[in-house]
Amino acid sequence: MKSPPEPRSALPGEDRGLLDACLAGTSGAWDEFVGRYAGLFAFIALRSARQRGLVLAAADRDDLVADVLVECLRDDAAALRSFAGRSSLATYLAVIARRVVARRLADTARDAAPRVPQTRLRRTDVMATDETAQAADREQVETLLRRLDTDEARLVRLHHLEHRSYGEISHLTGMPLNSIGPALSRAREKMKRLEHQPRAG
Repeated sequence: MKSPPEPRSALPGEDRGLLDACLAGTSGAWDEFVGRYAGLFAFIALRSARQRGLVLAAADRDDLVADVLVECLRDDAAALRSFAGRSSLATYLAVIARRVVARRLADTARDAAPRVPQTRLRRTDVMATDETAQAADREQVETLLRRLDTDEARLVRLHHLEHRSYGEISHLTGMPLNSIGPALSRAREKMKRLEHQPRAG
């Protein structure tokens, strides 16, 4: 009987090398990990939400990706240290990601249940704001960005205009990964207010 083929995503040696580098704190290893697997986590978040009849805004998707990354580092990276190499690292991480995303979506649904109409309206508003930031005329967006603080404008430009991941933004700006989502939300709210305010002069 033939053995099943190895997954194409990464060879066992590559898995182990990257994992050991992350656990040893090797410079650049975590950025490589995030760059390699954040896309996988985002795909799992979107698919899991779709299976539950939900449509995620980009910010919600990235929050779920950040949750998976935090889970990977929890308790001195216990999840990563438990990798035994019996599958590719991508396959192992996908199992972790599905568990984290499912739990988070279930928690969100439970918290929203008593206030379904209000929660739905707020979520629709957030999604519309995010879609507007991505689909609106670039000149209009740039005009609003010029009215933001320098750091806020850079953050919005990186995420919504250059479509950078949270991992890339963290690497480029030095911001902690778990602070990017809240900062983006604040910047989007500020842009929404500015959009309805007349410009001085």
